[in-house]
Amino acid sequence: MHVLAQTNELIRWGPELSVGIEEIDNQHRVLVDLLNDLNAATLAHHGAQEAPQILEKLIDYTRIHFAVEESLMRLFDYPDYESHKDSHDKLVEEVLRLRHRVVVERKPITFELLHFLKKWLTIHIMESDAHYTPYFLSRGIAATNRKPSWWERLRGRG
Repeated sequence: MHVLAQTNELIRWGPELSVGIEEIDNQHRVLVDLLNDLNAATLAHHGAQEAPQILEKLIDYTRIHFAVEESLMRLFDYPDYESHKDSHDKLVEEVLRLRHRVVVERKPITFELLHFLKKWLTIHIMESDAHYTPYFLSRGIAATNRKPSWWERLRGRG
């Protein structure tokens, strides 16, 4: 009999989440990891202690990632830039509301909120972000890195 391992993953990274551009995929993996960290803290009943720091990392990294995507969109004159930026702005607002709820109002993170973030991130990657891949690739963005990404170099892996 096959027994499934218990996991704290809210989102499991898989090929369906790849947009086909390694640098962007690496950044998306960081966002997935942060949501999984938040989920694990909540499941372990450490949300009150760990959630504020995880949320700060999530907010900071989300802004960095969105700035990268939006810069590429502006640089390559992506036709759906305004709509994509609007969806980015809405997610940042939602995460800021979540931080306020946890840090200021001292309310626990609910599984409904975690699943909202999971749904938003996965749909955003699989639908919105997947649309820009052919456009970027046709404009000369490389699908794979020849050297370690800036994130890997920053973390000492390159």
